[in-house]
Amino acid sequence: MKKLVLMVVAAMIFAMPAVNAQKVNTDSEVAKLAKVDAAIADAKKGAKAATWVAHAKAYADAYALPTKELGRGVPEQMLMMNVGRPENAFQSEFAGYPAIVYSYEYVDVYVVNGMIEGWNQKKAIKENLAETAIASYAKAYEMDPKTESKVAAGVLNLANALAQQGDAMNNMGNVVEAAKAFELAYRAQKVVPAIKADPNNLYNAGMLTTMHAATLQGEEAMAAFNKGEKIFAEALEAGFSDESGNIYYYIFHCFYGQKEKGRDEYLPKAKEALLTGIKLYPKNTTILDGLMQFYTAEEGVGDPAELTDMIETSLKDDPTNYDLWFGRGRVYNAMKEYDECIKSFEKCVELRPEEFEPNFYTAYFIIEKANAEVEKLNSTPNMSYQLYEEENAKINLIFAEAIPWLEKAYAINPTDGATLEYLNMLCFRLRDLDGMMDKYNKYHELFMNR
Repeated sequence: MKKLVLMVVAAMIFAMPAVNAQKVNTDSEVAKLAKVDAAIADAKKGAKAATWVAHAKAYADAYALPTKELGRGVPEQMLMMNVGRPENAFQSEFAGYPAIVYSYEYVDVYVVNGMIEGWNQKKAIKENLAETAIASYAKAYEMDPKTESKVAAGVLNLANALAQQGDAMNNMGNVVEAAKAFELAYRAQKVVPAIKADPNNLYNAGMLTTMHAATLQGEEAMAAFNKGEKIFAEALEAGFSDESGNIYYYIFHCFYGQKEKGRDEYLPKAKEALLTGIKLYPKNTTILDGLMQFYTAEEGVGDPAELTDMIETSLKDDPTNYDLWFGRGRVYNAMKEYDECIKSFEKCVELRPEEFEPNFYTAYFIIEKANAEVEKLNSTPNMSYQLYEEENAKINLIFAEAIPWLEKAYAINPTDGATLEYLNMLCFRLRDLDGMMDKYNKYHELFMNR
């Protein structure tokens, strides 16, 4: 029923003539900017701090104008009254909810259940408006510190507009523009000492920059990770702290993402970020999982045994944390303590019995345990044939323990080729055990016809 109502409203909007478009007179705004540009270029006027304040305010106003009347929770009727009629309207979604998008020259506004929930700014009146405004406010204060109160009022308004824009762009998934807006909000607050700049804006900028970097490759990715690293360093220097300590997890990714520039330099930095984080925030399972992944993925960065105390302590506080149990299994596998490894993955199955991953990895590490025994057996010198066969039979019983887990994994995801290949090979190896020949015939046929 809700969707039908939305369709009706949207149809009405389509029928509206765009006689009252968004209240942004582009020509007028451009003329204002040209006027203040001319003022600072004039030798006499440009020597006055007040001229630079006026220049900054004009640019700040032009930056905020396209979204000035927007805000989350603002009723749809106020949108029409304050912004004007949209040029178009269409149905879409916002955060999984049906939405109407009102399309204006500068922004698309997303309305859910009669309230503004987000917007996407499509263009600006002029490029680098906020950056220019910040620079001009800084110039005014530098020329005459007595302008501090006026500059402070101006940069606070601009910072608020930038932070709101950052939040809106983030909600729309535009992390690049969101990161830029949050960073500029902090830069604006730093113009005068009377304002205590909020390092949360830097954290938001760094987090979004790191998220974006993870989607890139090569030099482009490393440049973005480097930028994130610098933003986070500045945030910590400015006194940033959060309840969870996730900043250290993001810093780790910033260093780890640059490892190809020099592994000897960046891997130790990545490790130190995680160790610092876990010392300050010992209950942060995200950082601990990052440590486990790092220790097991990169040779030579540390002994995984260092992590066991951290893991066991965390599991006492959070005994049903699937990721911790998964990580515990990986750590014990790296230490070649296969029984504890398998115990961990059996716990993962207990927590998520109908998921492919824990069932498959329980089987996988049972096979790893058996393979280690095969390697040990084959490296034992001067063993009689009879003793070899007896020990090999014991190893086959270990391999056999993997079959039920593989069959469960295959039942959950019959398209996974690795599971079917393991079943084919193991059942052939174990074909002399009761019932295994029938299983081999079944899985071999499936394997050959995959």
